[in-house]
Formats: sequence, structure tokens, C-alpha cells
Amino acid sequence: MSNWHRPRFPGMVTVLIAVLVMTGCALSRMTDRNESRSLPANQTADTRLGRAIAPLADAHPGESGVVLLENAHDAFAARALLAEGADATLDVQYYIWQYDITGTMLLDVLYRAAERGVRVRLLLDDNGISGLDEALAALDTHPNIEIRLFNPFVVRSPKWIGYVTSFQRLNHRMHNKSFTADNQAAIIGGRNVADEYFGAGQGALFADLDVLAIGPVVHELSDDFDRYWSSVSAYPVATILPEAGEEDLARVVETAKNCSASSAASKYICAIEDSKFLNNLLAGNLEFTWAPVSMISDDPAKVLGKKPKNGLLSRQMAEAMGSPERSVTLVSPYFIPTKTGVEIFRDLERKGVQVRVLTNSLEANDVAMVHAGYAKYRKPLLEAGVQLFELRKLPGSESVEGDLQKSLMGSSSSSLHAKTFAIDGKSLFVGSFNFDPRSVHINTELGFVIESPELTQVVENHFEEQVQVTAYEVVLDSAGDLQWIERNGEEEIRYSHDPGTGLIKRMLVSFFSFLPIEHLL
Repeated sequence: MSNWHRPRFPGMVTVLIAVLVMTGCALSRMTDRNESRSLPANQTADTRLGRAIAPLADAHPGESGVVLLENAHDAFAARALLAEGADATLDVQYYIWQYDITGTMLLDVLYRAAERGVRVRLLLDDNGISGLDEALAALDTHPNIEIRLFNPFVVRSPKWIGYVTSFQRLNHRMHNKSFTADNQAAIIGGRNVADEYFGAGQGALFADLDVLAIGPVVHELSDDFDRYWSSVSAYPVATILPEAGEEDLARVVETAKNCSASSAASKYICAIEDSKFLNNLLAGNLEFTWAPVSMISDDPAKVLGKKPKNGLLSRQMAEAMGSPERSVTLVSPYFIPTKTGVEIFRDLERKGVQVRVLTNSLEANDVAMVHAGYAKYRKPLLEAGVQLFELRKLPGSESVEGDLQKSLMGSSSSSLHAKTFAIDGKSLFVGSFNFDPRSVHINTELGFVIESPELTQVVENHFEEQVQVTAYEVVLDSAGDLQWIERNGEEEIRYSHDPGTGLIKRMLVSFFSFLPIEHLL
């Protein structure tokens, strides 16, 4: 009898079935989890930060002090020094935290803060912590450090297996980014914790953008951190990761020591040593812009597929920023307006509102699928009257040409990563929100709405300067076809296809544009 119909690899089939059964199991319910909350600001008023900030806040009642952190090295140093300045608590929340130079060094400053008695709470999205399981489990053994993973994977390696049976749950991620010391000072914005976010030096403002804040908005942010920390999606690492011991913690500390002593870390060490940030902050000499600032964020229940009333950042942002009357300046690395967004922009243009958009060019974009989702809207946007600019690939940034995996999935190292919106020269949004369906419907996001004409003007002026020297302007020619204009001083170069790209990449983007995946991007 023929046996052609029998499985040829019964062992492999058995393993596959076992994996599917295992990954199909739901996360276990949490029955034992310590509950904690941020310390009220009046309980941290006598910390170094509290004493330094109180006179400034008292002189500006109802307003928050804001500093834009545009330089990458300054943004790294500000986080490290803010941790060194903390006396009571550190509440830290991130989407990506890599075990590279900057990630290792910032874990070390958290550890050293815990060593001197600071309570450290670290909340990380489980999708962006590749290679960190052992280090996190070890740090969590410290009596002053508690770490939780948001929406964790059951199978630790390879994690992609979880998407096979739990895609609906795991597709929702916590994209929030915040770093708060003593409920007195905080940093939020577009940067995750990884070398590519802190390596741009004196690059363009829009390579990435963070905000340092003091005042009432910090207390709002601390309350929001508590909401995520106590949500049903935040699992203590001890319930997810293998048990660690004292020797594991010692190994993590030694790794950090070796990292800091390496030549590769020297530029970050110098950034910290040369920075006057902490001294100026503690001495009350840091120059803040004072303005009404509102924190807006998604309800963490969004990852469960729920949409609580007024619990979506997109709705809060629309309410906070109102109806534009003169201008909208939008910066987003991953920009997918959808048909609805195009119609919104068209209506604004009809009302005389100038709409300008800066996003990544194809040569700079690190996620080809996302670019495909955007590219099909270029003509409709231009026909609607939108001024469209695409940032060129900055020197030193990675190319997606040579790495198909990064082209498909994204390496988070594109030359443009800032997410900001400026309205009417009066209001400014800075945060984690991209203008795409994923930020609107799938991931949770966080940001500040800053009602400051001064800072809004700074961003708008930088926009005008940057697009002239670092971006292509996308226009329609007389035949209605796309053209890219590159300006280099008096020289003007026109391209009839995406500049700096090969035929294969353009074909790949064209193929992706036909796939019915826009709602996932």
C-alpha cells in the first residue's frame, strides 16, 4: 500500500502542534501583584528637584515649564542626569529599550539610583526589549526596583511565534515614552532608548524631539503612569521571566561597568560630563518657557480592544487643539493620512488654512510597508492643496536598501522620527503619536499639548529652515505627475521618481501599496 499520504516528518508535526498549543494558552491571571502609586508632589517637595523647582512653579501658577530637547546627546544626558538628581522616585515607561550602549548605561543609572534608596518603577512594552530578559529579571531582584512588562509574550524566544495564535492581542502595543523623577520633572517625546535615538549629534531638529517639563503637567503624567502601571496588561517580570539571583545582578552591574569603560561609550560619557543640565536645573538657572500644558494619552484599555469614552488620544488632541484657522504644520515619520485625513486637509485648505507636512522620503524611511501606505496618498494630498515635503536620508543614517528584514519590519532608525503638530502659530503637540492608523486605533500613545506661541514659532521656523536644505519638496508637474525638488543653494534638481532609490525598492513599495493592510500600519 502506498504511504504517500502519510506525514514525512512526524516529529516536526508533533513539535509544531505542541508549540501551537503552548502559544495558544492565554496569559495567566495575576493574583499577587504589589500595588504602588507615585508620591504626591508635596511629599517630594523637599527633594533636591522639589526645592529647585518650587520657586519657579510658584512664580507661574497654572503653567508648566518646558524645554525642547532637540539635540540627541543632550536628550541622553538629560535622562541620565535626571536620574542622578532623583532622591525619591523614578517612573520610567518606554516602547523600545535595547541592550546596547545607551540602553545599558541608562539601566545602570536606574540601578545606581536604586542603590542610594530611590524607588524605581520601570514599565516596558514587551515587544521592544530584545535580549533584555536576563538583565531585567536580575534588576528586578533589587529591593528598590520593580519592573513590569506591558502586554507580554508567553513564549520568550522566538517571540514571533506568539503572533501565530495571539495576533489580535499582541498586535496592540504601548508606544508611550516618559521618564519622570520625584514627580517633579519629566521627559516625554519621540525617543525610545537605543543608540540610534541618541546618536544624531547636531543633526536636524526633526531627527527626533523630546520635551523636558516641570510644573502641574508632571503630576498629570505621574497619574497616567499609575494608570498604566496598575492596568491589567502590566505584568510583573517575575511572573513572565525566569528567576534570577544575586550572581545575575552582579553580572548586569559588571556589564554596565565594562560598557561605560569602552571607547564606544565615550561620546555619551562626554555628553554627561559636559552637560550643565542638572546643575542649571538644581540652581534654578535652566531657561524654561512657561505656558499652559495638557497631557493627553490613550486609556491602557485600548490594547484590549476597548475604546472608553474620551479615552482616545486622537479625540483628546482634536478637542485640545481646536479648529485650525490659519495654519497646520505637521511632522510625522510614519504618515498615512487615509482617505478621511485627505478630506480633512482638503476642507482645511478650502477654508484658507495652510497645511504643510514633513515626513520621510523613501530613501530615509525604515519601514517600506508604511511608506507604501503613505505613497498612494501623495497625489490626492497635493491635489487638495497640501504642501508636502520628504526628508532626505541624513548622513550616517541606515539605508533599508541592503536589509530586507528592516525594510519590511522597520529598524526604527530613519532620519526623521519626531512627532509634532503646530496649529495657527499658537499650539504645539509633542509626543509619541504618528499620523497613521496604528497610532489612532491600535497602539497606545502619549503627548503634551503646549499652548505657547513662542515654542510653536520655534518649531515652525525650524520647519521652514529644514525643508529648504534637508528635504525634497513633492509637487505635481503640468501633466499631473509627481516630481521631487531638491534645493542646494542656488541649484535646483528635479526627479521624476523617489530620489536615492533603486528600481527594486520602488517596485517593492508599489507591490505593498496593493495589499489590504492599511489598517495595520
